[in-house]
Amino acid sequence: MSSSVEQTAGRRLMAFLREWDRGGERVRRRMLLSFMSNNSGKTSPELELEFAQAASLFLSRITAWIRLTYMFGTCLDLQLKALGVFLSATSNHRYVMEFLEVGGVLTLLEILGQKQTKELDKAQALHLLNIISNTGRKNKELICESYGVRAVAECLAQSGSEVTQRAASTLLESLAQGNPSYQQQVYKGLIALLACSCPKAQQLVLQTLRTVQSTVKTTHPAIVEPLLNLLRSFHLEVQYEVIELIVELQQTEVRTDVLRALITLLKPARKGVQKHKILQAPEMKKMTDSLPLFVQQAAAAKALRILAEGSQETSEELVHLGVVHHLLYAMGNQEHADTQKQASLALEHFVRLYPVVEEHVRTAMGPALFTSFMHNAELLYLSVDEVQADILLSNRVNISRELEEQNAES
Repeated sequence: MSSSVEQTAGRRLMAFLREWDRGGERVRRRMLLSFMSNNSGKTSPELELEFAQAASLFLSRITAWIRLTYMFGTCLDLQLKALGVFLSATSNHRYVMEFLEVGGVLTLLEILGQKQTKELDKAQALHLLNIISNTGRKNKELICESYGVRAVAECLAQSGSEVTQRAASTLLESLAQGNPSYQQQVYKGLIALLACSCPKAQQLVLQTLRTVQSTVKTTHPAIVEPLLNLLRSFHLEVQYEVIELIVELQQTEVRTDVLRALITLLKPARKGVQKHKILQAPEMKKMTDSLPLFVQQAAAAKALRILAEGSQETSEELVHLGVVHHLLYAMGNQEHADTQKQASLALEHFVRLYPVVEEHVRTAMGPALFTSFMHNAELLYLSVDEVQADILLSNRVNISRELEEQNAES
């Protein structure tokens, strides 16, 4: 570049920066819009060429303006998007380091914690944090050291925007990857988020947990209870994600704990049931407080069937754990048809696989009901009367004891 061209570019840059320094909010808004229109998607060398090898001077001004005004929301959307042009540029290492050196991570995390911050601005701040996280382990650690996991988790739990929730879950997943010093912190944070109330947030947390779970060396036992509590959800997409994670947990040290807990859910205790919001609506007054437990009971039966069908080893373990007795009990729940249906389908798997189970179930049901069961297990609930339901509820099938005696003899 010739000296005359360099001088021209330098003068143009100085004029640009002078206009910025002297301009008010309206002038700076116009300049940011022009900057994004002309430079979005450019690489770091291209930005340097545009700003006469001094793009950092403009980056520092944007950063300083954000730090001074983010609490008031002044042009925050444009500020963050303009900042994103620098941080997302190819070969962005220099810009990222300059932003971090002036406390950029803390500023972005503080933006997340401001009640008045708009949801789209929070999503953009999360996107920038994700860019920083993806630049390497040291920057992941910096975010975590700045209490970033807690800030992002709280943002995810409290946000009502799916865009923000997705951005937060993506960032948590990034922080858990290639970050051994803080992986467990992120993992435990995700487990804590299972208790959040928003179905979409629950779904995203479960999806993120499935990804993180595959990289965690030791599964935390605290995951079992909050995970199975989500089987009470009336949202099928949440139940689907729970069951998918349950399947993956079969390869971990909490496997047996999960199986025992699922079996226990087939005989729910009704004390202390909390009402779902839907049950508080006037049109739902007639619905019982037990409905969430019955939904959980049905989902547990479905999960047990999926686990048993996927592994003969699991099927045998479930029989030893007393699943047959509990499935028969669930089939007698005339207050919830889906529980009867799912329990019946699960029991059919064990009956057709193990002659000893078939024998005990036939005895417990009686010939008439057993014949109907074998003919069409899925629709059996339509023909179960009160007497038959009482027989199912009071069954005393204990196949595990017989199997133990057979094993002892052999």
